[in-house]
Amino acid sequence: MLARLTYPLALLLSGLLLTGCNNNVDPAAPADLNSSSQSKPVNVPQYSAEQFFATKTYFGNDINHDASAMLVASDESGVFNLYRVSMDGSNWQPLTQSTTDPAFPVSWFPNDDRLLYTADQGGNELNHVYLREVDGTVRDLTPGDKLKAYFAGWHNDGSFYIATNERDPRFFDLYHYNNSDYGRKLVYQNDDGYSISDVSKDGRYLALSKERNNADNNLFLVDLSSDTPSPALITEHQGNISHQIYGFTPDSTSLLFGADGKSEFVAAYSYNLQSGATTAYSTADWDISFIYFSDDKRYRVQGINADASTVISITDLKNDKALQLPGLPAGDLRGVSFSDDSKYMSFYLNADNSPSNLYVWQLGSPEAKRLTQALDSSINEQHLVQSEVVRFNSFDDLTIPALLYKPHQANPNAKVPALIWIHGGPGGQSRTGYSPMIQHLVNHGYAVLSVNNRGSSGYGKTFYHLDDLRHGEDDLQDIVYGKKYLQNLDWVAADRIGVIGGSYGGYLTMAAMAFTDEFEVGINIFGVTNWVRTLESIPPWWEAFRESLYAELGDPAVDGERLRRISPVFHGDKVQKPVLVVQGANDPRVLQVESDEMVAAIRANNVPVEYVLFDDEGHGFLKKSNRIKAQKAYLAFLKQYL
Repeated sequence: MLARLTYPLALLLSGLLLTGCNNNVDPAAPADLNSSSQSKPVNVPQYSAEQFFATKTYFGNDINHDASAMLVASDESGVFNLYRVSMDGSNWQPLTQSTTDPAFPVSWFPNDDRLLYTADQGGNELNHVYLREVDGTVRDLTPGDKLKAYFAGWHNDGSFYIATNERDPRFFDLYHYNNSDYGRKLVYQNDDGYSISDVSKDGRYLALSKERNNADNNLFLVDLSSDTPSPALITEHQGNISHQIYGFTPDSTSLLFGADGKSEFVAAYSYNLQSGATTAYSTADWDISFIYFSDDKRYRVQGINADASTVISITDLKNDKALQLPGLPAGDLRGVSFSDDSKYMSFYLNADNSPSNLYVWQLGSPEAKRLTQALDSSINEQHLVQSEVVRFNSFDDLTIPALLYKPHQANPNAKVPALIWIHGGPGGQSRTGYSPMIQHLVNHGYAVLSVNNRGSSGYGKTFYHLDDLRHGEDDLQDIVYGKKYLQNLDWVAADRIGVIGGSYGGYLTMAAMAFTDEFEVGINIFGVTNWVRTLESIPPWWEAFRESLYAELGDPAVDGERLRRISPVFHGDKVQKPVLVVQGANDPRVLQVESDEMVAAIRANNVPVEYVLFDDEGHGFLKKSNRIKAQKAYLAFLKQYL
C-alpha cells in the first residue's frame, strides 16, 4: 500500500525484485515458443512453486575499496544474508547468518572492509542500521525499541550520516557518525516534518523536501556549517510542481533534482550551491528516475522509466560520450556500480523470463563476466514468457497501458483462463522484469494482464493524478475494462477471468469482488479493506506525508462517508464469488485486523473464502518458505475455482 510514500526504505528494498537475464538456453527447445501465430497448443513442462522459488534473488553489488570483492545479499539460504563475493565470482563468503530477519546491504566503508547493513524485526519495517567489523563483530548503530533509521550518506573523510526517528517517532533527525569509535553528533534536528534526502560529500549541505500536497512539494537546502542551520527554499514556484532529489554532484558544487513543471514528465535540473542558479540538466520523453556518478567523477549513470522498463545510459564525462558496453544478452541493465578508480563495473541484467544475474566488466575488455546462475537449473527459460506492452481504452476512452503475458499453451483451440494483476500503490507501476509469482501462474496456463490503471506512475503527471479522491471508482473501471480487453482475445476463456493484487492492488481486488460482478475469483494479498482505519493508523514515521496522503485518498475526519463507501469490509455481503486472502501478521501498513474482518464478512455471506496468515512476515513476504507456501495457495485456489 501507498508505495509513493515509502521513501528511504522503499529505495533500498526496491532492488529485491530487480531481476536479470539468463543464457541457459536448451538447444532442443522449440524455436517458435514465443510465436503468436501458433495454431496448435504448445506443450511446455509445468514447474512447481519450489522450482520457481529455488531461483536465487540477489541485491546489491557495491565494490570495496581495493576492488577485490563486492557486497551482495542473496536469499539462497531461504533468508536474505550478506556475502563477500570475489570479483571473479569464485568465492562467496557469508558475512551474516540470519535465519529470521533478512539483512540488506548498505555499503562497504570507503577505505576498508567494514560494512553497513540494515534489517528490521519480523517485517515490522523498524529498520536499524548495523555495522559489521572486519572480524565479524556486529554492532547496532541505532539501538532502541520502536525506532526506525536509515543510512543518509558518506562524508569525504570516511565518516557517515544516519537519520533516525528516535527523538520523535514522526520525524527523522540527522546524525553524523565518526568512523573510528562511531561516536555521533546531532547535526540537524527536524521539528517541522521535512524529509531528509542527501548530504553533500564535503558535509556542508543537507538536501530536504517537504510535501504541500500530493502534486506539489518543495526542496530546501540547509548549510550545516551555519551556527543556526535552517532550511532555505530553492524551488520557489507557482502552481503544483512535483520535485525529487537525485543527489549532490561528487564535487559538492551542485544539487541535481527532478521537476515536472514544464512537461508531463520529470526533467533534471542543477542547482549551483554557490550562485543559487538553477539550470536545465537533462530531459527525456519519459520520467528521469535517477542520476548518480562514479566515485572518481568520471562516469554519470542516468535511468529513465520508459514505458514500464528501465533504460540506463552511462556517459563518460571525460569526452561526454556514451560508454561503449560489451555485447550483452537481452535485458534491462540494473544496479550499475563502479570501483573507486572506475577500472571495474558491476551490474545486473534483468528480463521477464530470467531473474537478475550479476556481471562484472573490466572497462575496455571485450567481454563482461557473468557471476551467477539465478534461475534454477531445472527450468528452461525458453519455457517462460516475455510480456508484451499493450494498451486498451477504458470507460471514458482513456488509454490504459498494460503488460500481457500469454501462456505458451494458449491459442484459439486451447483457450486459457486469465487474471488481471493489479500493482501496489496508489501510484505504483507494473514493470517488466522477472516475477516468479507471475511466471509460475503463466506456466500453469493462466494468462496475466498487468494493468497500469490511472494513478500509476510513469505515464505523466496528468495520468498519475486522475485517481485522486476517486480510488475504488474510476481506477476500478480500468480493471473492469482490462477484463473486456482480455475477453476480445481469441485465446482467452472469456468466462474464466479473475483478479489478483497485493497492497493497494489487494484493495482493488476486494473492491472488484464487492462492487462489481465481473470476476470469477479474487486473490487479495495484504490489501486495504477499511480505509477509515488505515488512514487513522498510519505509521508515525509517515507524519511528513500525512497531508499529501489525505489529498490523495481523503481525510478520514472529513471524507469518512466516502471512505466507508469504497471500503470492501463494510460491503462483505456483496461478495458473491470465491476469495483468497493472504496476510502478514506483522504488517504495519495493512493491519492483520483488516484481513481478519474481511474474511469474517465474506464467510458470514456463505461465500467460499480461504485465509493464509504468516506470523513472521510484514508487508510483503521475504522468507522463501513463505513465498512458496503463498504461491501454492494461489495455484490451488485457482485450480479449484477458476
